[in-house]
Amino acid sequence: MLIDSHAHLNDPKFKDDIEEVLKRARQNGVEKIITVGYDLPSSEEAVRLSEKYPEIYAAVGIHPHDAKTLNDKVFGRLEALLDHPRVVALGEIGLDFYRNLSPREVQREAFIRQLKLARQKRKPVIIHDREAHQEVFDTLKEHALELSGVMHCYSGSAELALRYIKELNFYISLAGPLTFKNNVKGKEVAKKVPLEYLLVETDCPYLTPEPFRGRRNEPGLVTLVAEEIARIKGIAKEEAFRALTENTVKLFYL
Repeated sequence: MLIDSHAHLNDPKFKDDIEEVLKRARQNGVEKIITVGYDLPSSEEAVRLSEKYPEIYAAVGIHPHDAKTLNDKVFGRLEALLDHPRVVALGEIGLDFYRNLSPREVQREAFIRQLKLARQKRKPVIIHDREAHQEVFDTLKEHALELSGVMHCYSGSAELALRYIKELNFYISLAGPLTFKNNVKGKEVAKKVPLEYLLVETDCPYLTPEPFRGRRNEPGLVTLVAEEIARIKGIAKEEAFRALTENTVKLFYL
């Protein structure tokens, strides 16, 4: 059994065949999928899917790209969604200084506001960080010491990953890029981070692992990421799968 800890089955790319996607996931031993919101409509859709399909859980949040949309009305609705019994986390939230689709100061305000909400609701957080490694870490050190959470699709250094574990007790989640032959940094993270702090995800429909790179990603392919972790760590696939599943259950209280 495996759990895809971060999927976007709320993406329009899945609107025509989601039941076939879920069937393939089950055939590959993927029994639970956390569908993650990135704005209010996608968060609402994640909750709707979690109500319809028993293997789907939801996370709700406002992505840094959409931070400019986080007004009081949206925030109030987000707050209400967090009380839904199928919502297991607040996310994805964070900072993205690569594309800057919302002004950086607006991103910072939305990030901190949502961290405070997660503390209030006692929910774990799913963190997006792109080209903002030090500031995301510093913000979490200041505002999330009492929170649990995961660095989604982690792209930082192994050294920083170990600081997340030691100083914040956060998990590190790895995705399809781990299977890319030239991803030396990612493989170093998988090697150095203790197995009990790792999660796996697809971030589907994006970041499809080898050998299916270039096609739409889907939850059933998360097994390829888990197998790569087992290979890098030199352990049996079954041992890796069991630990990765236990970690995800523990973080999200599944």
